[in-house]
Amino acid sequence: MRLIVTGGAGFIGSNLILHLHDHYPDAEILNIDKLTYASDISYLDSLKHDRRYHFKKMDLVDRVDVQKVVQNWKPEGVFHLAAESHVDNSIKGPEPFVMSNLIGTFNILEECRQLWFDEREPMENHRFLHVSTDEVYGTLGDTGSFTESTPYAPNSPYSATKAGSDMLVRSYSHTYGLNAVITNCSNNYGRHQHAEKLIPTVIRKALAQEPIPVYGKGDNIRDWLHVEDHCGALATVFYSGKSGEQYNIGGDNEWKNIELVHSICNILNSEVGNGPEGDYKNLISFVTDRPGHDFRYSVDASKIKAELGWAPTQDFDALLTQTVMWFVDRYSK
Repeated sequence: MRLIVTGGAGFIGSNLILHLHDHYPDAEILNIDKLTYASDISYLDSLKHDRRYHFKKMDLVDRVDVQKVVQNWKPEGVFHLAAESHVDNSIKGPEPFVMSNLIGTFNILEECRQLWFDEREPMENHRFLHVSTDEVYGTLGDTGSFTESTPYAPNSPYSATKAGSDMLVRSYSHTYGLNAVITNCSNNYGRHQHAEKLIPTVIRKALAQEPIPVYGKGDNIRDWLHVEDHCGALATVFYSGKSGEQYNIGGDNEWKNIELVHSICNILNSEVGNGPEGDYKNLISFVTDRPGHDFRYSVDASKIKAELGWAPTQDFDALLTQTVMWFVDRYSK
């Protein structure tokens, strides 16, 4: 099966390509990535000479290039992950988020529609999977969880552009009959994550003996999902999900930010040592909260569990330790 993975040199994308390559031997993958600061193509070095893996450096905002690639490659399926994703960056400068998340999504979506509607094969033989975020739903109080029917209420330029791209994909499914599915996931952690994100930031700052920044009092709550569980869910939705449907993917694993930071520091204390006065937690520094900081995200993943039989398999303590040590090794080189 000829697949395109957009954003395949990023955190989730690189893990997804490795997952698809290892678990689906009939998958031939074209990785499209513009190689921004958040990408690292070296994560896929093991596939460099593999006949089932191909790479094209390209910006999805360039409609002409997107058309050429789609028409030449003729994908049977697309995993669309390419996006600007850092909330702080979207607050400082929203334009790249509008271009990448909205215009980029439109371009790949429209070119797939034109290709697949010209094909003689039935539309159901093609599929477009759009990977989104739980942040499109806004924020929660102390109780409750986001379901697929939760009204959208994005609170940052990042989440607003992701909400817009979700709506584009939804419209193509309902208007044109495009075989599309949408996933909305909770916070991911694991290997390959960019240094600007919370978990890598804590590790990087701690190892450098620098202040570990924590927004506000660290009371904001997130649901954490290991990236490999997420990749398994994406493959499950792609191959088995119902066309036109939306699936929430969560880890059933909520943590206050400050509790997670403490856990990481404890792992570093145990596995690395050399924290100030024997404890990396002494580096924690509370900083001014970000504008419009959502208080809590919680994802109800009962739909994907009931309909598709997927569930997170993570042992959080073990996988968090594994993740921390992956970054320790990376930052020590």
